[in-house]
Amino acid sequence: MDITAAFITWAPRGVTPVQILQGIASALLGPTSFERGLTTAALGAAIHFFIAFSAATVFFAATRKLSVLIRRPILSGIAYGVAVYVVMYWIVIPLAHFQGAPRTLFNSSVAIVTHIICVGLPISLVVSRSARPATDPKEADRH
Repeated sequence: MDITAAFITWAPRGVTPVQILQGIASALLGPTSFERGLTTAALGAAIHFFIAFSAATVFFAATRKLSVLIRRPILSGIAYGVAVYVVMYWIVIPLAHFQGAPRTLFNSSVAIVTHIICVGLPISLVVSRSARPATDPKEADRH
């Protein structure tokens, strides 16, 4: 959902999905990423999904020690979406020397809302749902 939101958010500004994915790859390859076509776009997609799965893994691991994350999935999902935004935009992106969009109130607001809706909430809701014991025998068969 997160990468799709990025594609939709940037399309009106003339930025293509390939350019977004090459931008992600440029964190490793630098500006030459934009000269290598679909190969670097594929690398950018792989990096993106590695980061997304890592974020889900961190949340899942945290639920093993902090059961409140499972008991309050909406609140924890909102908080986790903000936390992922902070880590990405204030630590990962600067360390990668990635030159993304300028930090404006609008861009930051869109990024925070996107991380809440497309990252934090889906992760917390899926983890919460899978962590609850089934109460209905028919539901137990589906797990």
